[in-house]
Amino acid sequence: MENQNNDTVGMRLLEKGKRGIWRTVFSRGGMFTILLLIQLAVLISIFGFFSDFTAHYYIATIVLYGGTMMYLINSRINPTAKITWLVLIMLVPVFGVGMLIYTKADVGHRAVKARVEQLIAETDGLLCQNPAVADDLKKQSPETAALSNYINRAGCFPVYEDTYIKYFPQGEDKFDQLLIELEKAEHFIFLEYFIIDEGIMWGRVLDILARKASEGVDVRLMYDGTCEFTTLPHNYPKRLKALGINCKMFSPVTPFISTHYNYRDHRKIVVIDGHTAFTGGINLADEYINEYERFGHWKDTAIMLKGEAVKSFTLMFLQLWNVDEKEPEFRKFLEYPAENIRPARGFVIPYGDCPLDDEKVGEMVYIDILNRAQNYVHIMSPYLILDGETETALKFAAERGVDVSLILPGIPDKKTAFALAKTHYASLIEAGVKIYEYTPGFVHAKVFVADDIKAVVGTINLDYRSLYHHFECAAYMYGTDCIPDIESDFQNTLKKCTQITKNSIKNEKPGIKIAGKLLKVVAPLM
Repeated sequence: MENQNNDTVGMRLLEKGKRGIWRTVFSRGGMFTILLLIQLAVLISIFGFFSDFTAHYYIATIVLYGGTMMYLINSRINPTAKITWLVLIMLVPVFGVGMLIYTKADVGHRAVKARVEQLIAETDGLLCQNPAVADDLKKQSPETAALSNYINRAGCFPVYEDTYIKYFPQGEDKFDQLLIELEKAEHFIFLEYFIIDEGIMWGRVLDILARKASEGVDVRLMYDGTCEFTTLPHNYPKRLKALGINCKMFSPVTPFISTHYNYRDHRKIVVIDGHTAFTGGINLADEYINEYERFGHWKDTAIMLKGEAVKSFTLMFLQLWNVDEKEPEFRKFLEYPAENIRPARGFVIPYGDCPLDDEKVGEMVYIDILNRAQNYVHIMSPYLILDGETETALKFAAERGVDVSLILPGIPDKKTAFALAKTHYASLIEAGVKIYEYTPGFVHAKVFVADDIKAVVGTINLDYRSLYHHFECAAYMYGTDCIPDIESDFQNTLKKCTQITKNSIKNEKPGIKIAGKLLKVVAPLM
């Protein structure tokens, strides 16, 4: 009877969020369209009121474009992004230069950037690398040890041994295990998600969270601010507070006054009592467990960790949670025992990628796997919007004779991203890369597995958003027991895919080809 009442309370709180027009308006495409319309209106007004000064306007535009071009050429901006900015400024100079200045100035974002950098610096020594583990990894794999040094240097992410890892090939599998582990919580539960939506999945999780909070467990939930305009009501944190759950929105959307809108929290993290953690592509919404069909069958993956490596996910969560806290707490949550009671082989490096620094950890890890692969690299990703570096790494690996195979969606969630992905197909296939589309539906998994010895599972897509603009996380694994399961899942998924060939590219719909070529100009903004 008690569980039934908790179910009722949990579901009663799940009001429908702001959908429909808000989802469209506050999408990236919607905001881009609105700003272009504003630019058009401004230009029409200028020509109407200052028609006698047209020549002066053109001269000023040429000077402005020339100065901006010199700035971009000499900047550290990604080369592909430079081309996007140059084309944008050439087409709409006033809007383009204004957007560039606005973006580089980071209006409304500098304080957050400074605070995040401060918290990372303050916590730099909380997780120390065990020298014995580092030496052991170096003996087994010097190149992996070198990558570990880079990851640790970039964000204080040690390499660990003796961590049990379980791989989940479907969202349903992760959901079932998550409910079991949440029920065991005695001290604290931390959850960080990009998307939370009303339904069976979140309703059952919320039921447990509310019950655990009433038992004295410290329950904290953080979700990305875009949920306010897509899935959850504005006052949702207050509603959860009434249940004893501490809740925050990360970076609420304020697109007209702040560059916060460009930096989203795309991570998916669960930490339970410091000894169990989950990550992967799966959000808290019913499509992720195929209770609700949006784009055919939803293929997603996740992992569960038990052991010392969980501490890195605990720290990642607390670094963002404490951005607006005056007296942040770290040490006490990192001191909970995290010994793994199950035997486990191999090494694991949980890591995060922060868009506020100059390190592109997510991309560098992927490129390292591609560059060092000997036999194969098998990849699952929902998007394929590549910069020059990643595309070159994919092609170079294939040209060396490595089996580079990518599984992408057969039914896309975003037609623009789908069209952009297809612009890379011909070049990759010519280099020997094999591309497959998942016939039953949508692939949301973010998986790299190579040579039966290395793998990455996390939240990092092969697109600009993940590699440059989002807060992300993942786990790099070397020689762990779950790697054969990851490769087996790839092979099982491959059986449900259609291979893309040169002929299928030729027969692609003209509209998709044209859209892809046009959108490629603004790909870094997608």
